[in-house]
Parts: sequence; structure tokens; C-alpha cells
Amino acid sequence: MDKEELKRRAAARALDEVRSGMKLGLGTGSTAKHFVELLGERVRDGLDVVGVPTSEVTRADAERCGIRLTTLDEIDRLDITVDGADEADGKLDLIKGGGGALLREKIVAAASDRMIVIADESKLVDTLGRFPLPIEVIPFGLAATRRALQLAFDAAGCAGELKLRPGKDGHAFVTDGGHWIVDARLGRIPDAPRLAQLLSAIPGVVEHGLFVGMASTLVLAGATGIRTIERA
Repeated sequence: MDKEELKRRAAARALDEVRSGMKLGLGTGSTAKHFVELLGERVRDGLDVVGVPTSEVTRADAERCGIRLTTLDEIDRLDITVDGADEADGKLDLIKGGGGALLREKIVAAASDRMIVIADESKLVDTLGRFPLPIEVIPFGLAATRRALQLAFDAAGCAGELKLRPGKDGHAFVTDGGHWIVDARLGRIPDAPRLAQLLSAIPGVVEHGLFVGMASTLVLAGATGIRTIERA
């Protein structure tokens, strides 16, 4: 069974939690795309929901699938957000942002009563950090921000390389919010809550890809079936 089929099975399991009348956060990335497509099938069969997309890519996918959309300016609370993750540990702390939508993803997740994370089983790790940590930054003063990031890594017991994410045109990757992303190749993050706190205090950092204490349920699809982990 290939990874795309596993992702789709995890998405289908999350869809079991959706009921008519719900307000949903719609995540970004290859796994979340499966959820949007399956949700669209249910909508065409009569399911009445409204969604808030976390990126312009997801907005386009949801519109193509016939899902009614709204914004957090029109509603202030969501029932569930369903999103993928680049990594998840046993405490349900996450690294997200490989697709560049971490800022909107975190805003939407924070406005939700529950965050359901869907993934194939390879995304579960003992310790976060194998996947490069995305950090969304203001272009102004980038060198100073990078120096502050290195100090934060040192204080959190991490070490690694910072690399500005390139875009398809050869210039810097630009997020939907107009910012840049630097990816931190740390290898291992011994204290994710501590690092998250330090990163959030840096003025040039808009947001970071550590989602600490936000996910309520992790749905993992593997060759032997679906495994669900709930936050303690």
C-alpha cells in the first residue's frame, strides 16, 4: 500500500467525526487535500458544513469540490480542524509548515475546539526535529533574525543549519502572508515547548512550525490499519 492510499485512509477516518452543521478548518498539504476531496463527496451527497481554508491552495481545492467557505472574520469559532503534519510525537506535539502555510494553519487550529491530525505512520517520531523546522520571518532585518534564531537554538539545546527556503522562480519562497521561510535543520529538538517559547519572543519571527499542545487527536494509517492517539 503506497503512502497516498494511507493518507486517504487517515482522511476517511477523520471524516467520520464530521456532522452536518459543523464549521471546519481545512488544512493544507497532501494529506489534507485527501480530506478536502472526501469531504466534497459528502457535501455533494447532502452534508451541510462550512469550511475555513488555511491557504489559497486549499481554498481553490475546496471551491473545486463544492465546499461552502467562510472566514474567521465571519465566524469566530470552529468545531474541528483537520490537518496533516510533517512530524508528530507521542505527546501530539507537531512540526508543520512544509507546505508554507504554518501561520494560517496555526490561527485556524487555535480557533478550533478540536484539531484532528491525519498522517501516515511514518510521521510519528520519538523526538521532533528530523524534519526541518519551518520558521516564517519578516524579510526586513533577516540577518539579525537569523542571529537571534541561533541564540534561541543554543538556549534550547539544539544545533543546526538555517536555510532560506527557495521559491520556484529562484528567489525566496513567499508565503500567502507575504513573508519568507527559513528552515532549521536541527536533527533533534529535546524540549519543543521551550524552543517554541523562545522562537515566539523573537521580533522578526512571524510564526514557527512547532504546534505544541494544539492537536487533540492523531490519526495514523499504516499497513495494519488505523491507529488513533488521543491527547492525555
